[in-house]
Amino acid sequence: MQITLNHSIPDDQRLIVALDLPSVEEARALVENLGESCQFYKIGLELFMAGGYFEFIDWLKAREKRVFVDLKFFDVPETVARAIRRLNGRGITFATVHGNDAMMRAAGSASDDLGVLAVTVLTSIDRGDLDDLGFNCDVEQLVISRARRAVENGCVGVVASGLEAEQLRSALGRKVIIVTPGIRPVENRDDQKRVVTVEKAFTSGADYIVVGRPIRDADQPAVMAAGIQEQIANAVER
Repeated sequence: MQITLNHSIPDDQRLIVALDLPSVEEARALVENLGESCQFYKIGLELFMAGGYFEFIDWLKAREKRVFVDLKFFDVPETVARAIRRLNGRGITFATVHGNDAMMRAAGSASDDLGVLAVTVLTSIDRGDLDDLGFNCDVEQLVISRARRAVENGCVGVVASGLEAEQLRSALGRKVIIVTPGIRPVENRDDQKRVVTVEKAFTSGADYIVVGRPIRDADQPAVMAAGIQEQIANAVER
C-alpha cells in the first residue's frame, strides 16, 4: 500500500517528546536542554501526580511549544466530559481518552479547541496480554475496531502502534490523525513490546511519533532529538 503523508504538518512538529519525569523541575530542565530541537511535548500521569500540571502547561505555551495531555481519561462519561472541558482554552493540541463508545463520545462532544485521541491498544500489550484481559481477538483486529468507533464518536484520531498504522490508513483514510508511540531508534530493552523504528512509523502512515526514554535517557538528549528529527525529515521526503 502506498502511503500519502499529510504534508500540512511541519516536519519539526512530528516528533512529540514524552516528558515522563518525576517532577516539573526535571521536565523543565529537559525542555530547556532540548531547546529548538523539539517543538511538541507530551505530559502524562507521572507529572500530573507531581503537582503544578496546569502551571507547567502554561510554561510550555509561553515558550511556544505544543502540548499533548496524555491522561487517558477512563471514567463515567459525564466525568470524562467535565475533565475535557477543564482543558479547553489552554492552547492544548491533543488529549487522550481510553474508554468505550460513551466515554469517547462524551470527550469528543466536550472538546472545543483541542483534538481528542482515542487510545487503541497500549504498545506494552501483546497477544498474550489480550488473553489475560479476556479479549478473544488479535491485536490488529482490536486496534481497527476501536479506531473505527473512535472516529464515529467524535475523536480526531487515535494513538496506535506503527505495526497497525498501515492497516488503519487503509481502513480509515487520510483524514484520521495517527499518533504512534513505542518508537525505538535504538536497541529496545524495556517494557514496550510492539515497537517500530522512526522510518517504519512514517512509511506506514503515522502523522506523529512519541519518543520518551530514548531521548530522556540519552547521554546528550538534544543530539538524540536532532538525530530523530533528521530521520523524520528523511522518511517524510520519501
